[in-house]
Order: sequence, then C-alpha cells, then structure tokens
Amino acid sequence: MTVEQIYTGCLAQGAYYIESKGEAVVIDPLREIGAYLERAEKSGAKIKYVLETHFHADFVSGHLDLAKATGAQIVFGPNAKPNFNAHIATDGEVLKVGDLDLVVLHTPGHTMESTTYLLRTPEGKDYALFTGDTLFIGDVGRPDLAVKSDLTEADLARHLFYSLRKKIMPLADEVLVYPAHGAGSACGKNLSKETFDTLGHQKESNYALRADMSEADFIAEVTNGLMPPPAYFPLNVMMNKQGYDSIDDVMERGTRALSPAAFEAAANETSALILDTRHAETFAKGFIPNSINIGIDGGFAPWVGALIPDIKQEILIVADAGREQEVVTRLARVGYDHAIGFLSGGFAAWEAAEMDVDRIPSVSVDEFAATEAANPDIDILDVRKKSEYFSEHIVNAVNAPLDYINDSMLLVDKKKTYYVHCAGGYRSMIFASILKARGYDNLINVAGGFGAIKASGKFNVSDYVCPTTML
Repeated sequence: MTVEQIYTGCLAQGAYYIESKGEAVVIDPLREIGAYLERAEKSGAKIKYVLETHFHADFVSGHLDLAKATGAQIVFGPNAKPNFNAHIATDGEVLKVGDLDLVVLHTPGHTMESTTYLLRTPEGKDYALFTGDTLFIGDVGRPDLAVKSDLTEADLARHLFYSLRKKIMPLADEVLVYPAHGAGSACGKNLSKETFDTLGHQKESNYALRADMSEADFIAEVTNGLMPPPAYFPLNVMMNKQGYDSIDDVMERGTRALSPAAFEAAANETSALILDTRHAETFAKGFIPNSINIGIDGGFAPWVGALIPDIKQEILIVADAGREQEVVTRLARVGYDHAIGFLSGGFAAWEAAEMDVDRIPSVSVDEFAATEAANPDIDILDVRKKSEYFSEHIVNAVNAPLDYINDSMLLVDKKKTYYVHCAGGYRSMIFASILKARGYDNLINVAGGFGAIKASGKFNVSDYVCPTTML
C-alpha cells in the first residue's frame, strides 16, 4: 500500500496518490497532471479513479485532463451534477483499488456534494480519511461557498455539524486525517500549518470537534468572522463543474515569446492586463507603465484571483527569465487561462529597447521614521487584513486592506502623499502598483513593512491584541 500527499505550498493544497497491486487513485489533483502520471509510471501502476471531494472553489482541478490521459473514471459524491461523464457515488459505496477499499462518506456542509473517502487496509482496518474541505487540521470548511436562495450559511453549517458527528467523529482515534488544504487557504479560518494529523488529536484540539458542543454553538462559532470569499471562487466552481480548456492549450497560448515591440503592440491592440511577477523591490525600480505587480514568490495565485475580477482577462506577462512557464501554470491553477504571451528577455530587454519606464518610490524604515518624526501628521496606509491591523498597527495609520482594494481606494485622495506598508512589502507593492495604474501618483512604499516598522522601535504602535480568526 502506498499513500502519498502531494502538497503545493503556494495554494496550500494537498492532492493524494494511493496505490495498491498495480492500481492507483488520485484525489483532488491540480491542473497540471504531469506529477501524477510520472508517479504512476514510476511503479508501473494504472490510475483507476480520479476522486473529487467536491467542486473546488479556490483552484481548478485536473480531473478532466487526468481522466483523458489515463482512462481513469472521475468520481464525485452524492448531489454532484457535473456537465461531463463521471460516476456519482452513493453514500457508503466501496471503491476497490488493488486490495484496498475506499469507502464513500457523504459529508455535506462545506458544499452539499462534499464527500470524504475512508481508506481501509486489506485487513479491513480503517487507516486514513481524505476529508477535502470538510475537516481541516485545526478547523472545518467554511459553510458560505455554496449558499443558494433556499440555503443559508447557517443551514450549511448545520449540515456540517451532523456530517462531522455522524460520519467522522465516530471513527477510531488512530485514523489519519488528510485534508485538501493547510494554513494559507481561504477555505477556512484557522487552518494549521500541519498538513495531516490523527483524528484523535483533532478531537482534542480542533474547536469544531468538541464533544460537548451544541448545534447552536457550532453554527455560531463556524460562521463567526467570515469575510466575503474571493470573487474568483464561484468562477472556479463553474469551471470544475462545466469543464475547461486542456492545460496543454493554455500553456501553448501563454508561453508565446514576444519582443518588446510585439509586446507593446499586443498591449495596445488588446485589452490585456500587463502582469509583472518580479520581486516587489525589483519592480519598484522600473516597470512597464500601467503594469501591476504580483510577485511569483508569494501568495501569487490567490492574489491574482482576488484582484483580477475577470477570469477571462487576457494577460501579458513580465517575468524573471526562465520562469515564464511557471507563471502561466500558476495562473491556470486558479482558472486564468488567457495569458497571451510574455516579454522575451524580460524587463532588461524592454529597457534595452529604450521603451518608456515607470517607477514607484520606496523608502527604508529609517527614512520613514525620520519623515514621520518631522511631520507626525503624514498619511499612512496599512494594507494588511483587517484582523492583522486590529491586532497591532501604527497608531495614526488608516487600514486600507488590499483584499478589498476598490473599497480601500475610496480612502485615498489623489492630491495627497501616502506612505504604504503591509507586513513585509509584498502586498504594499501590489497595492501601490494597482493605484499607480489607475492614476494615483503619490504613493510611497515602505520597504520591510510592519515587521521592520515594529522592530525599529521608532513608531507609536497600538497595544497588541491576540489575532482573531477573521479571514
């Protein structure tokens, strides 16, 4: 028996490869399927099933491409109604993989089709539970992503309460819990950095599994602090349900190398967004006018999904040399399939061609402190999440969360100069670049962010409050 977790940190996502007697199953695969094909080929196994725990909202699954490449059968749980051929399993149904059993457990709540898969050994012992977004390590799935006109988030939370208590909590303490996500995912509020655990430890430590918890208490706690989900979530659900372009077609379209002249022509002739994925500090020193910065070395895909509202938006890519394919892949993971090319030779080629260049001023914390000491009334924007700001902030800073940039823009006067910071500099440069592209020319980035600000000891910082579980 082989059980492997294939974890992708930038999405905080766990897919699973299970193999027995030459047969394999993949659970919740990512869009790019090469790793699963290589793993099966390595041991001469045939992928028999592609199991989906639900219609994912935060990424586009690779179920269609993987099934096409291998002949595997796609499996969903009860209530799922995909627009393609799939086996809709019944609650309690047993799927055979080699000499292993995978028991289908319908666990609605996160969504109504949410399903977990219980793995049993050849001896009939319950070994591991693949919980999707039903049960995380330290948390449970948010119950507000599948709300219909006749189904409130409280209704979904109630379903989740009974799914956990009737299907999952009665299982033995030694059963391993393998969720679809870890810390950093927006699919829950308080996910642990750990990517698996025993069910027994979760019964002891996970607030949502308290034995003495009433239905009302559960609903209140699970729904408390929920912020609106990213706008791309329902769009990813529809792609996972209805189908999508082959990843090979997406890669071919997105990895067209364009000279500076061809890149500029494409920008002028289309409505394409210029997305610069270089490091924030590098971007600040010079970039193509009207481009926005979302660094590839950070929470790239979730921020793309949160800040680019149209999933069909055409995108032109500026990337560090050799990373163009990675950028297209990571865009496709969250359904942004319409990259139309990249700047060949990167930004250096743009400069060498003597094209127009723009910049965003950036100051060190010491420079920021000197300015603030000379003028205590300077305008400061803290673009971290509301919960981060609530926990600790510069006393005279205004919270303008990047997550809700269109609302945050209402706090900004084009005639004023603002010093902008986040936790470390990644988000503040995204914020500044977007506003710069919209005509806001007086934003100054604070390098190092709040971490460096607090460490300097030169600012009046609010008293520390324990972080909440607000998303």
